[in-house]
Amino acid sequence: MAAFSADHIPVMRTEVVEYLSPALAKPSVYVDGTLGLAGHARAILEANPEARLIGIDRDPQALDIAAERLLPYKERVSLHHAVFSELPDVLARENVEHVEAMLLDLGLSSLQIDNAERGFAYMAKAPLDMRMDQSTGRSAADIVNTASETALAQLLRELGDEKFAGRIARSIVAVRNQAPIETTNELVDVIVHAIPRGAETGGHPAKRTFQALRIAVNSELDALRLVLPAALDALAVGGRLAVLAYHSGEDRMVKQAFQEAVSDHAPKDLPVVPDELKATHKLLTRGAQKPTEAEVKGNPRAASARLRVVERTRS
Repeated sequence: MAAFSADHIPVMRTEVVEYLSPALAKPSVYVDGTLGLAGHARAILEANPEARLIGIDRDPQALDIAAERLLPYKERVSLHHAVFSELPDVLARENVEHVEAMLLDLGLSSLQIDNAERGFAYMAKAPLDMRMDQSTGRSAADIVNTASETALAQLLRELGDEKFAGRIARSIVAVRNQAPIETTNELVDVIVHAIPRGAETGGHPAKRTFQALRIAVNSELDALRLVLPAALDALAVGGRLAVLAYHSGEDRMVKQAFQEAVSDHAPKDLPVVPDELKATHKLLTRGAQKPTEAEVKGNPRAASARLRVVERTRS
């Protein structure tokens, strides 16, 4: 197995623990829907000795490492190989109806970023894969080499906020007509030559394209769209859901789902809101909370993180 940053500090770990711990002061269930290398999970279990963990991850490699790192808490840990959109099935297998706290961290884990062989990183040569679960589904190479120019441009624009989406898509099609694009460095070379000299902003020129492909390969927005209502519904009264998003599309989806949950659903002219139409949740964060400057300085990967937290107030 390739090396990874085992000591990598989870994004906004302090804030996540502070927001979720009040719901975990008594015997309780915490769901980590994106377990990764278990950084957040370890911090939660350490801070809340009466909480037990249901950990979910679609990456078998990450689950194996997380299991090792969670050995000190093994009596309180149950791990599942699944996509977080399968949350209702996982809870049913655990015979759990409601949970007290849940985290969805929508970013990549250190394992995926630092293991060049997985194809997520644009700074190293590797097969153009990007699947979080390499046992199933299409790879980034499949999309790059088969999608139409129009579809590629739309994908880069919508999932990567890439303003040069059209130019990059056109260049990809031109290059692949000569030979398939099979490695990360081949794709990076295409992107770099497609973007006008001096026009690059916001870090490495391939950053947004790689983000868009990763989201598409793993159907991340579809999974998020499915899990949000299920997660909100799974919370016990007083239970809390925290979501860390790193992309405008993800954060917009979280914001809309939370806004729906914290709003009454009675007609505006109704003088009294019936109980069954009252809001079921309340926001604990004012807008999206961002990492501190100190955290971003120590961990640049945290820069785009946006944290939103909601609490269930009614059944």
